[in-house]
Amino acid sequence: MKRRLIGTVFTAFLALAGATAAQTDKMGNFDIIDAAKVKKDSPYGFAESGKKAEAGKAAVAAGSKVIGGEVAAEGAWPWQVALVVSGVPVSTDSQFCGGSLVLDTWVLTAAHCVHWADDKGVWADIDPKSVSIVVGTNKLDGSGDVIPVEKIIRHPSYSGNQFDYDIALIKLARAPTVPFKTVEVPDADFGSVLNQPGVTTIVTGWGLQNGAAPSPELRQAQIQMLDRNLCNTAMMEARAEEAAKGFVYAAEVFALSENDAYALWDQLIAKAPMPMSENMICSGTFEGGKTSCNGDSGGPLVVPLEDGSYIQAGIVSWGLTAASGRGCEEQAMFSAYTDISHFVPWLNEVLTTNP
Repeated sequence: MKRRLIGTVFTAFLALAGATAAQTDKMGNFDIIDAAKVKKDSPYGFAESGKKAEAGKAAVAAGSKVIGGEVAAEGAWPWQVALVVSGVPVSTDSQFCGGSLVLDTWVLTAAHCVHWADDKGVWADIDPKSVSIVVGTNKLDGSGDVIPVEKIIRHPSYSGNQFDYDIALIKLARAPTVPFKTVEVPDADFGSVLNQPGVTTIVTGWGLQNGAAPSPELRQAQIQMLDRNLCNTAMMEARAEEAAKGFVYAAEVFALSENDAYALWDQLIAKAPMPMSENMICSGTFEGGKTSCNGDSGGPLVVPLEDGSYIQAGIVSWGLTAASGRGCEEQAMFSAYTDISHFVPWLNEVLTTNP
């Protein structure tokens, strides 16, 4: 069915990025990692270690606020869920990622939320028993329904060295007992309609706010689709500027002629992969300061339609890290989101083979 979109036309660019992620059989069934051995710099490890609570206290003392967003109305975004560490009270400290209900017992999230390296560098999926899903609330205060996880299935092409194919499904042990709604995802044809510069998008989550404070209330920020090529160009220019410092020094040390140095530099740039692949959406704002952040990962990027409904175009994947190393770059103009429309065949296959 063809739908008309609500959108504002404009273009923008500028940012930088990082990475993390793995591989296996066709359906994404992998070895399981012991939660106690998960590296502490992973989303789960950060929450489980208690360091998230410490960072939050420091940020509150500094007077932090959400990164360009606002508190969502109670009952808004009824498909939004929180991934939390099992066996501990639900709070901002135990929450480590977001997700969305696409069926009553299936949650869509990012692969990097459920697949990490252990303390020896071996990649595996987190033990399903270590994760619970909070449904039916916008507050991380113990309300809502806390549901055990039965199975975790990430995309088989996701690898621990980059964010491509950053998508996973989580099967719940049971359907929620509280009010909720599922969100629709687009097929490839409609996805190409959604992913046009200027189309309005909304990102939601309990991620870190300005100053690295976690949010106990679900927040939302309205941003827009941006041209992926412009985003890639901006990031490549920023990376090239940083890399040139070391390259110039190396060329001088090896006494390379100017012509040889330029030739090697051109080869280096030509072989560098684009930060955002065709499996990713670029969304943000021209003025910057509105973005997803740590803890928002796996959550939905939705597009409002003219009939008042919403469709989920993307999954929060990655963004620019702050120069301080704490949280995200608060003035970043865009972040990267997994383009769900590219993965509908895989989603359908997983859902039909795991009733």
